[in-house]
Amino acid sequence: MSQDISSISTGGAHRPLNRNDYKTLSLAALGGALEFYDFIIFVFLATVVGQHFFPTDIPEWLRQFQTYGIFAAGYLARPLGGIVMAHFGDLFGRKKMFNLSILLMAFPTLLMGLLPTYASVGVIAPVGLLILRILQGAAIGGEVPGAWVFVSEHVPARRVGYACGTLTAGLTAGILLGSLVATALNTILTQEEIIAWGWRIPFLLGGVFGLFAMMLRRWLEETPIFTEMKAKKQLVEGLPLKQVLGNSKAEVAVSMLLTWVLSAAIVVVILMTPTYLQKQLAIAPTAALQANSLAIVALTIGCIFFGWLNDRFSSGLIFIVGSIGLALSAYTFYHGVVADPSLLFVLYPLVGFFVGIVGAVPYVMVNAFPPAIRFSGLSFSYNLSYAIFGGMTPMLVAFWLKNEPMAPCYYVMALCCVGVAVGGWLLLQERQEPEAIPQVN
Repeated sequence: MSQDISSISTGGAHRPLNRNDYKTLSLAALGGALEFYDFIIFVFLATVVGQHFFPTDIPEWLRQFQTYGIFAAGYLARPLGGIVMAHFGDLFGRKKMFNLSILLMAFPTLLMGLLPTYASVGVIAPVGLLILRILQGAAIGGEVPGAWVFVSEHVPARRVGYACGTLTAGLTAGILLGSLVATALNTILTQEEIIAWGWRIPFLLGGVFGLFAMMLRRWLEETPIFTEMKAKKQLVEGLPLKQVLGNSKAEVAVSMLLTWVLSAAIVVVILMTPTYLQKQLAIAPTAALQANSLAIVALTIGCIFFGWLNDRFSSGLIFIVGSIGLALSAYTFYHGVVADPSLLFVLYPLVGFFVGIVGAVPYVMVNAFPPAIRFSGLSFSYNLSYAIFGGMTPMLVAFWLKNEPMAPCYYVMALCCVGVAVGGWLLLQERQEPEAIPQVN
């Protein structure tokens, strides 16, 4: 479990956030938002991308399945990229890997906007798209865990929940940016123009966003905790991942289950639902994306709220209540919109707010591993789980939709049961061992 290497490194566990803390949070969150935009803009353009990178004479469901398969490839690449960057992050510093992840994201995104289509070069087109998506996955595999570790090791121990929630809100703001760009695209251009050339614009913008984010990261400083470990020669010896697998199996299992809940909520409710609303319910693309933007705003608020709660209440209780709230709101949203589409702009933000329970996930994970192997432990657990569950979720839900119109709803509700179970386990651990989930510093 976590070890208290220094409460002095961050200026005391109970002090308020200072100007330097807010600068670190702001730059990390903004950079993460721009990088996360690069990773997820693909899903907002899934329908158009499928038309350009696969044969036109195959069934629509198969084209969508293959498109989501390439989307999933990014998730499958996350563990390798995350493990490699976390390994060097634990040995040589958080900031270096934090900066490298942006570079590995910006260029593939830019190239996606320049790729020739299937009509031009045949099978080379989807293969090229697949390779670039894999590079994106490797980059985001180091970005998200690295960002959580970075901010948690900068702020006071009693503000870690708020910091992680705020950083997660920054990442979700990247989804909002993607939704807004997609909405603007559908508002300004006709569908014919989008299909002809407009679909390339969001990817080209993503490359520019990535380079801007890389410039922002120059202002960040190495975390006080890593600096102190290095000065006291407390850095891990050998392979950090070996120690994670040898000494932190329970922590890895809990982190993977929480990541499964996180991936189900984000991928299904936020990323897949705009396409679901258009395909299954015949809702206009502009309306679906506008409602999605409102849901992401609510999600961003929810991340900060649930992260803030972690600094004040039991993590187990938060996950039990939050997961139940997500399950009820998801059921209300999907069934309510089918019954009355006019409720879309009311119910989508409601479920979006409860998706914000994901803002409480990193608090548990950064506290589960000792500082010397924190980056590797968190990265391995998060990325392996996201590769398995986040990557397969779009294809599973798309396949399930062939026979069950409410597949997204039921999938999310099933994962909420996992969230309740993990919350119950955390509550039991907290009561048996008050220090089972100790403070990060």
